[in-house]
Amino acid sequence: MKYLPLLWAALWRRKARTIFTLLSIVVAFLLFGVLETIDYAFAHPDAGQSGADRLITINKYSITLSLPSSYTQQIRSLPGVTQATPLTWFGSYYQESKNFVFAVPIDTDSYFNVHRRDVLVDPQALKTFEQTRTGILVNTTLMKKYGWKVGDKLPLHSTIWTRSQDGSLNWTFDIVGVITSTDSTQDSTLLFHFEYFDEGRSFGKGTVGWYEVSIADPAQAVPMAQKIDALFANSSNETKTQPAKDFLIAFVKQRGDIAFVLHAILGAVFFALLFLTGNTMMQSMRERIPELAVLKTLGFTDQKVFALLLAESLALCVSAAFIGLALSYSLLPYMQTALQGVELSGGMLLPGLLVAVVLALFVGLPPALRANRLQIVDALAEQR
Repeated sequence: MKYLPLLWAALWRRKARTIFTLLSIVVAFLLFGVLETIDYAFAHPDAGQSGADRLITINKYSITLSLPSSYTQQIRSLPGVTQATPLTWFGSYYQESKNFVFAVPIDTDSYFNVHRRDVLVDPQALKTFEQTRTGILVNTTLMKKYGWKVGDKLPLHSTIWTRSQDGSLNWTFDIVGVITSTDSTQDSTLLFHFEYFDEGRSFGKGTVGWYEVSIADPAQAVPMAQKIDALFANSSNETKTQPAKDFLIAFVKQRGDIAFVLHAILGAVFFALLFLTGNTMMQSMRERIPELAVLKTLGFTDQKVFALLLAESLALCVSAAFIGLALSYSLLPYMQTALQGVELSGGMLLPGLLVAVVLALFVGLPPALRANRLQIVDALAEQR
């Protein structure tokens, strides 16, 4: 503890340089926390995900290709399947494209059977919904966000589905109730009638996007998936069935190799940071050669001088990394909203601190070793 004032004075010897170095490390570890958390969620879909007893059945060749709605009863007839519900991507937003909402046309009975644990609705609101052809149930989070209330007319713009009546992409619904969810990834969800959607769309009638299948025994997920796909083998619409967790991750990954992109960005950031921080530490050491020589003259051993410089590097990198990682943790709710279906956690914060220690050693060891070898007479002679 007695060396802390000396360490503090060394760090703030050049205040502007220290502040800018600190900020660069904060930004780097903010990116690290955000990107590695997302990458970890993609690589470990079991972490934080629910629905182990749920399978997703899509078209074998692409999720953009539809399946016949007639598959519903065939899937339900399989032993071990407790329920199957059809779903379709509506692709909608409210007023502006930035206001994305996950509106889903559903078969009421089967949907709430499959989602009985994670989607909750008041029985009276559900009854009203069943009786209202244009009715829509809205997540409480969205109700608060946009100030909607039960009884409002809700206009949504679909990016895909035109109306057969007028060719418009604009659909209007009546808010008849709210839903709450135990899964925060469903905060942007709205539910409306598949019958209203199927009758109103100008193309694709009688088809669905995918099926959610609830099974009795989660341990039999793989065999059940094979049985479902065997039902439609060699048909004109073959299927691919997989656990819900794998499907959700694959859905987000459609845009490319997420892991490669994330690691490439992190690699570039830390490569630049290594040179920036290393140069700062070397420059600081060169400026302090006379001071270090004086410390050795006063009785500081080579090992103590070495430890002081290394501690300086550790203090700078680890404290800045902690701030950056804390900021990334505070962004988790916003990232989770943007990445529908992906549950994020702060599990990468501790590895981030370990990376900060490794970075501190990389940039701190060269100047510390040079200071360790510093000869008092030579150092004072150089500064004459």
